[in-house]
Amino acid sequence: LVSQTIDFNNLKYQVGFGNHCATEALPGALPIGQNGPQKCPYGLYAEQLSGTAFTCPRAKNLRSWLYRIRPSVAHNSFKIIKDENIFDDLIDDPNQLRWRPWEIPTTNGITFVNGCKLVSGAGNPSDKQGLAIYVYGINTSMNKTAMYNADGDFLIVPQQGTLNIQTEMGLLVVEPREIIVIPRGIKFSINVNGPSRGYVLEVFKGHFEIPSLGPIGSNGLANPRDFEIPSAYYQDIDETYTLVNKYANKYWMTTIDNTPFDVVAWHGNYYPCKYDLRKFNTMNSVSFDHPDPSIYTVLTCQTDEPGVAVADFVIFPPRWMVMEHSFRPPYYHRNTMSEFMGMIHGKYDAKEGFVAGGASLHSCMTSHGPDGATFLKASEEEQVPVYFDGGLAFMFESCYMLKIAKKQLEAPNREKDYINCWKQLPKTFNP
Repeated sequence: LVSQTIDFNNLKYQVGFGNHCATEALPGALPIGQNGPQKCPYGLYAEQLSGTAFTCPRAKNLRSWLYRIRPSVAHNSFKIIKDENIFDDLIDDPNQLRWRPWEIPTTNGITFVNGCKLVSGAGNPSDKQGLAIYVYGINTSMNKTAMYNADGDFLIVPQQGTLNIQTEMGLLVVEPREIIVIPRGIKFSINVNGPSRGYVLEVFKGHFEIPSLGPIGSNGLANPRDFEIPSAYYQDIDETYTLVNKYANKYWMTTIDNTPFDVVAWHGNYYPCKYDLRKFNTMNSVSFDHPDPSIYTVLTCQTDEPGVAVADFVIFPPRWMVMEHSFRPPYYHRNTMSEFMGMIHGKYDAKEGFVAGGASLHSCMTSHGPDGATFLKASEEEQVPVYFDGGLAFMFESCYMLKIAKKQLEAPNREKDYINCWKQLPKTFNP
């Protein structure tokens, strides 16, 4: 497809997480039998985009070939926008932290580029180790500005407002209760129709993958066929565009004399993809005890240590709760992993006051669990089958000890009395 005016309606996607895809907006634009012919069809340029080292094992090797009107190298020199590392003001804090929803700015001109607020982070993208967590509040489309992230992959979780996203590989529409992954280096532009808010997870090492199912078997959780991948879509516009590059935790900018979204055809296994969280095939206990939340993992980005994640993306979806003679809410917990939680809609079943658009952080070995009211209710209620559909919460869980942005520790929406919710817990010991 090609159009000077973008139409995000009735998009057709390719499907299948990790598939090798092939798509062309003009018939015959993809070379047959080779990647780099002497002359590409339609006078296009062949460009490879590598998401892993050339010599990565085949099962982990990620790359795509793009056939575009002009190669990406045709741009002016990058200049730094603001010469400061966004991790400079991060602070260690082991306390339980919670925030009410962040307000969406009312001042016009807030795009995804300048509307992301750093909440927490660890590591260093220059070492390709660690992650960052942001919340975004935006009200303006990027229009003739594109961005790519040299530091890592973005996982974006909209909470309010639909995102119309143009990428090199094509178009995607991502609404609340859906997510999108935009891998390292892929150019994109986010357009909105009104005030929009959500969460962003950025991983500096590796890439997101669907978790192994182990004894669950061949099917369940996030099924591969439900991930959607854009079809080729290009524009041929000779006008000035701004290109933003997040590199080494700083933002750089250049201009190009044409649209960066001029890929007429592409093939490969390195691309953005989206997923509808309502399609998650939930597993749960049908006998006793609350299971570990890892059974709700949608995507994971693994470290070099098997089973230990740079970050897991976990959801708490609508589900039946039928456990007998059991405390059904999440158990009281101290975890070697750090747990950042957000609410997409509704309410959380383990704690009062945790609302859509807010967030909490329970760091490495920081104790947490249900508040007093939830504990008392769950300890006494009649245990009949209950279908919970009152909300959709999620968790970014990481092996890193996360630091907190100073601005977020001082933010007016931080609930400084959050710890008091556990002071209601009664002493029930009765020897």
